[in-house]
Amino acid sequence: MPENQLPQGLFDLRYAAFLETVRSHRAILHRYCARMCGSVLDGEDVMQDVLLEAYRKLDMLKEPRAMKAWLFRIAHNRCLDHIRTKRSLDFVELDEASAPAVLPSEIPAFGTTNAIDRLVRTLPPMERACVLLKDVLDLSLEEAAGVVGNSVGGVKSALHRGRARLAAQSEVSARPASDDPALVALLERYVALFNQRNWAGVVELTSADAHLHVADCYDGEIGNAPYFSEFEKSKTPWHLDLARLDGELLMMVSNRIEDSWRPTYPVRIQIGADGGLSISDYYACPWLMEGLVN
Repeated sequence: MPENQLPQGLFDLRYAAFLETVRSHRAILHRYCARMCGSVLDGEDVMQDVLLEAYRKLDMLKEPRAMKAWLFRIAHNRCLDHIRTKRSLDFVELDEASAPAVLPSEIPAFGTTNAIDRLVRTLPPMERACVLLKDVLDLSLEEAAGVVGNSVGGVKSALHRGRARLAAQSEVSARPASDDPALVALLERYVALFNQRNWAGVVELTSADAHLHVADCYDGEIGNAPYFSEFEKSKTPWHLDLARLDGELLMMVSNRIEDSWRPTYPVRIQIGADGGLSISDYYACPWLMEGLVN
């Protein structure tokens, strides 16, 4: 499928059917991408790119039974691209003159509970991939070799090195959060307007051409999205709060279920280098909340 035929706006029925076809693979794919990228949400964003690439190249898959292995190979390459990009961005110097953000109150923090999730992030990409595929996801050596594009012997060597590095570590301290004051102010105002159901105010705050991505559903300008009507139609009470996920400040939608409010899924806002806003809503990704604790 040509690039210009990728889903835009409301996703069409063909892409929805493809997503349903690969649904059984998505949780384990996300687990791999999240641990390779070091972030639950970065892992989901990478996986969304993986699914779009697979959809575009679907005619290249000759054997449907090989779908899982094929998706893992695409995911592995996309994760490597993400790691390279992030490494280059990490060289950008922080503005030390910026005033530290003052947050309004205690903010719930969510994060993974498994120690290997933190430790594995310190490994070089090949060792990280092999440890994840073999020791975390329980793939065979042959399957892992197919994913990373190496020999079984190469995977064994990377596993040996990775396990040795992990054995020498006991704990990895999380990087202290460094919040952009402009983003903090934006999130606080967004949360207030959203909880007031002031949709016109949200669009004015973010600008009508802000990019909105709703997983499995929509990709385009927020001003053209049937986004707010879905919240209005919800039969389950909800509200939006600030929260942290993997140290990142974002928003969490909570639903009133029985007699308590339960965090259900995150919403992320990012400010681009040009000042443009990107909003990502992960309501269709229940695996994001698996293994997260309050």
